[in-house]
Amino acid sequence: MKRLNSHKNNWFSWPAVFLIMLASFWSNIAVAQVEIEITRGSRQALPIAISNFEGNDPSSDQIGRDIGDVIRNNLRRSGLFVSINPQIYPQQPHEISTSPDFQSWRGTRAHALAAGKSMFTDDGRLRIEFRLWDVAEQAQIEGLAYSTVPSNWRRIAHIITDAIYERLIGEPGFFDSRIVYVAETGSSTNRVKRLAIMDQDGANQRYLTDGNHLVLTPRFSPTSQEITYLSYVGGTPRVFLYNLNTGQQEILGDFPGMTFAPRFSPNGNEVLMSLANGGNTDVYVMDLRSRQLRQLTTNPAIDTSPSYAPDSRKIVFNSDRGGSQQLYVMNSDGSGVQRISFGEGLYATPVWSPDGRWVAFTRILDGRFAIGIMRPDGTDEKILTEAFLVEGPTWSPNGRMLAYFGQEPSGGNDEAGRATLYMIDTFSFTEEVIPTPTDASDPAWSPKNP
Repeated sequence: MKRLNSHKNNWFSWPAVFLIMLASFWSNIAVAQVEIEITRGSRQALPIAISNFEGNDPSSDQIGRDIGDVIRNNLRRSGLFVSINPQIYPQQPHEISTSPDFQSWRGTRAHALAAGKSMFTDDGRLRIEFRLWDVAEQAQIEGLAYSTVPSNWRRIAHIITDAIYERLIGEPGFFDSRIVYVAETGSSTNRVKRLAIMDQDGANQRYLTDGNHLVLTPRFSPTSQEITYLSYVGGTPRVFLYNLNTGQQEILGDFPGMTFAPRFSPNGNEVLMSLANGGNTDVYVMDLRSRQLRQLTTNPAIDTSPSYAPDSRKIVFNSDRGGSQQLYVMNSDGSGVQRISFGEGLYATPVWSPDGRWVAFTRILDGRFAIGIMRPDGTDEKILTEAFLVEGPTWSPNGRMLAYFGQEPSGGNDEAGRATLYMIDTFSFTEEVIPTPTDASDPAWSPKNP
């Protein structure tokens, strides 16, 4: 049994959700994993059939259709799957959930088949059952059931998508996660910026701040329940901490000068930041328990945008200490500084991937911006996307996708250029818009939801 969350003050205010592993109920579940060949800029997508989940009344039947839509959309946006058109399905949902006719499904060229049920129980809760089959092997490879309140159906759809992704791709999914970002409205000279949070697919949007003060660079804690960000309360940029459970906000130290570019340590006990004082900008780290601040760099250049490696032993940051803005790696105590970017242009906003294998960055060359990745030693540099302005990469929890924002040139009459969030697969370069109700910038991807 897996308890997702029952804290009444949690960000989604959802009652407990229970996951029942059905290995004993649905026996002889085979293990299968499909290899998908990925090459630069192209992909061989896996054909999959996702049936609508069968309901036991009109309301649960609608939820079942919605669950199918969310799963199909999630898998499509990953760039690794293509959904079989439901119009050519050889069986109806109620027939699939009982016994798939594998011979007829082979005619659709589906490699895998997912189906389930969505039923209201006598106590008013929603029970969702899910099965995944390997069509070629004619075997069930996953079987799960969930009991929850009806309003939780969308999160269950994300959890099911993660189960499909992990079973077929062989690596963790990223669908049951959130993105915090800066929601922007107003003209270019009167821009209102608020913290906002949403599911990774753009659903369940809500604002965290009221827009009275400029906010920038939000970042998630590894626990997913806290956010650190920059705010101009009182006209001076300061690093703040926001508790998603309680809505409480607090400033992380009132230092001389300004603090900015905050980011949590992997264990969530420290926050890296830059502090500008006396004409110099260096990287500092604050212990969140003692509130003690420790300086890590002492160079007269501008050192900023620090990001920890997943094991906390190294920090990547950008600095102009070599005459132009480039990426550097140092030990977590500030020693052993080494430059890692040597390509053309300027490099900024580095962030270490969750698996430690890559560093994502923004590159500026000849007036154009690009999002790229490189190894922590500077090798294997790859540019993923390039445009007038793209910036602020942030990794998905599984380290495969990047979210970032792009902005169009400003229009006339004080009109700001539209800012949009995107996600891109770092292997296939598949790119998708993340829908938001307003302009959006500075995204930060959460770990998997607790």
